[in-house]
Amino acid sequence: MRVLVIDDDRELAETIATGLRREGMAVDVVVDGRTGLERAQVNDYDIVVLDRDLPGLHGDDVLAELLAAGCRGRVLMLTAAAGPDDLVDGLGLGADDYLGKPFDFPVLVARIRALARRAQPAVPPVLRVGDVELDPARRRASRAGRQLALAPKELALLELLLASAPRTVSAEEMLERVWDEYADPATQAVKITISRLRAKLGEPAVIETVAKAGYRIGP
Repeated sequence: MRVLVIDDDRELAETIATGLRREGMAVDVVVDGRTGLERAQVNDYDIVVLDRDLPGLHGDDVLAELLAAGCRGRVLMLTAAAGPDDLVDGLGLGADDYLGKPFDFPVLVARIRALARRAQPAVPPVLRVGDVELDPARRRASRAGRQLALAPKELALLELLLASAPRTVSAEEMLERVWDEYADPATQAVKITISRLRAKLGEPAVIETVAKAGYRIGP
């Protein structure tokens, strides 16, 4: 899952990003509204965590521009304006969820995952293909009842493959959805991570390489 955090409090934004990365998410951070809007229009984010009181371009205007552009990412407003009227106002503007500061980090993670499940098409809370199962919220993966000890990127790649099945996922999409903006497209990160994931999933192989197209998972 790829997340964009737009918040002018850099320390808070980086703290959020660090925590979300530990949850297996790829996270980019921006500290002003104008840059945040540009980044969200260029990259395919699953979730945008958006402050309202932003320099450069107010968060309400960022949200309006994203909606007008038809961006598919869900927007969670995370702001100090946390009263009931603020919540009603934010949701009325088109935000998918609204969370006031201060907040409990596990609540933020739960809301981000809930929003991700509302993607189009909707993603179930537990992903299954054949005998492979993944619970993203609990970060637990298994095959035929055997628990798998997966690294964060391996979990994230497995989540993407399962959520996309039976569609083939290109290496470029994997790099964009699982790694952050600093990932080098010339690296072998995808191939290496796929290789490690295959080894941990065991036999018979369930991840198929589709020539000149990417990878897909099937029973």
